Amino acid sequence: MDTNLNQVFYPANFNDLFSTWNRYPDAVPYAGGTDFLRWQSINIIKLPKVVLCLDKIEELRRITRTEQYLEIGAMVKLNQLFRLGKIVPQILYRCMENIAGVQVRNISTIGGNICASSGLHDLSAVLTALDAQYEIRGANSTTWISAVRFHDKNPLKKQEILTRIRLPLIQWDYSIYKKFPSKDNFLDNLSAEVLVFLARAKKTILTDLRVVYKSGKILRNRNSEDSLMGKNLPLSRKIAFEFVENWKEFLGGRRDVSEFSKNALLKNIEENVFLLSD
Repeated sequence: MDTNLNQVFYPANFNDLFSTWNRYPDAVPYAGGTDFLRWQSINIIKLPKVVLCLDKIEELRRITRTEQYLEIGAMVKLNQLFRLGKIVPQILYRCMENIAGVQVRNISTIGGNICASSGLHDLSAVLTALDAQYEIRGANSTTWISAVRFHDKNPLKKQEILTRIRLPLIQWDYSIYKKFPSKDNFLDNLSAEVLVFLARAKKTILTDLRVVYKSGKILRNRNSEDSLMGKNLPLSRKIAFEFVENWKEFLGGRRDVSEFSKNALLKNIEENVFLLSD
């Protein structure tokens, strides 16, 4: 039935969701709403003509843990994750601490942060570094996709939603989350650039290293990471310097990263890798 008024549906399960979506193909899923409201006046809120509010779908609000994974429903609020304590990877906890204020985190969902139409948000870098997997569901399909692939080019098709995030439970010996403003959006906290630096070792041997940078896209220099695998800790100053030079070469030809951002990124990478050196 056609109408000029906004319509809001509250499906109770996935069958209801996709049945309603089939009736209203242009309907828009609604999670916490912060991305909708980001640029709007509080007195004049514009919503899509047909809204599918996901809050009543219980499966999207579940948090489960196995020996190997933490699985988080896409409708879980960021502050709910805060209250889980040590089960949450430390780097993820630090990231959420830097996302807006408590009031916003009370309504913001992890799925909404990942799928925000306004671009890559902070969680994208952390979840990529943690090798997260995302469950994508349509009316007749359920698939898993890596965070790195998802954030490279959002693969969500029409009438598909992100339903679950799966995080490997790995202990990191060294984890750094650094957020710094971009030159073009110095006052915009949501457009800030992010560096994630993770390392772990077995005895004195470096066994895993992940360095992920987020600006308008996700960058990861796997060649530089591989060059340090199996090295003894602390790293020699020479090896640490070569790591920075590798990143400098990696960034050198990139036109999608400003000189301002390159300099800020290299400075932060240098600071962190030299903390692993003698």
